[in-house]
Amino acid sequence: MNYIGSKHRLSAWLKQEIKKKIGKDLSNKIFCDIFAGTGAVAKAFKSDVKSIICNDIEYYSYVLNQNSINNHVEIKDANSFIEELNNLTPISDGFIYQNYCLGSGSGRCYFSDENGQKIDTIRAKIEEWHREKIVHDNLYFFLLASLLKSADKIANTTSVYCSFLKELKTVAKQKFILKADKFIYTKNTHRVYNQDANELIKTIQGDILYLDPPYNQRQYGANYHILNTIALHDNFTPKGKTGLREYHHSLYSKKSKVHDNLEDLIKNADFTYIFLSYNSEGFLSKKAIKEILQKHGKYSFAKKEYKKFHTLVTEDNKAEKTYEYLHILEKTR
Repeated sequence: MNYIGSKHRLSAWLKQEIKKKIGKDLSNKIFCDIFAGTGAVAKAFKSDVKSIICNDIEYYSYVLNQNSINNHVEIKDANSFIEELNNLTPISDGFIYQNYCLGSGSGRCYFSDENGQKIDTIRAKIEEWHREKIVHDNLYFFLLASLLKSADKIANTTSVYCSFLKELKTVAKQKFILKADKFIYTKNTHRVYNQDANELIKTIQGDILYLDPPYNQRQYGANYHILNTIALHDNFTPKGKTGLREYHHSLYSKKSKVHDNLEDLIKNADFTYIFLSYNSEGFLSKKAIKEILQKHGKYSFAKKEYKKFHTLVTEDNKAEKTYEYLHILEKTR
């Protein structure tokens, strides 16, 4: 997924820096990605460590990571369920079509009419199968994650869902096809949570804690509200031109709150090594983060230049660069 703040392109560098600090063999380590997003970093370490703890406050993220992280052995007959879902007859009274497609009269154009109806049809069938215990939890999240990823590929947006395009772009005109989401097989089990990071940190422990909190005012619940709506499969009254739902407001996206929130998280972390990714354009300065971390042990620092993410790439911004800062703490107190 083309996801704001994704560390997919930086995951090899992150792994290099983490192994440089801890050692190449992580096979006896518990690794926690507590602001996981789409789980890019957790996935990068899944085969290397003893166990992954993965968390995000957004429900769509929880669904994606239930499949990519928690699922770790082959799911029998998964492809036959994918095929059956692809062959369903579309319905026209579903929530996505009625509220986020032009043909319903909603005034919103997040999906083509046909694709919105197909998304509704598949989502309803997945829920019916789960309710009637035709599919178990692992298969349920596999199918649901597959739906989220497939729907995102044909969405009529510029990567985020805070707005839609007035006319259907080329990819949004393509026929929706449900494609199986992949996950890595491992011998060890993993845990996935859908909690506030500052609360969860009080109940878990491990060896490596990776932090990638929001660094500016962008709220992920607003930017990806359609994915939450598909994942939750609930009823509400969409608000405004973009059809927003109520969403979680992260304190890490509030300049007046982020310092104390990060300090609280570090204080309560029962992990030996803490690695904090933070963008050079974030609310907190390098100095402020260093002052927080070095209260609790040995501090060090690394940085990486990379191309800046834009929801819409233009000739003016396509070459813009920014820095990813990696703040490193070996916690002793």
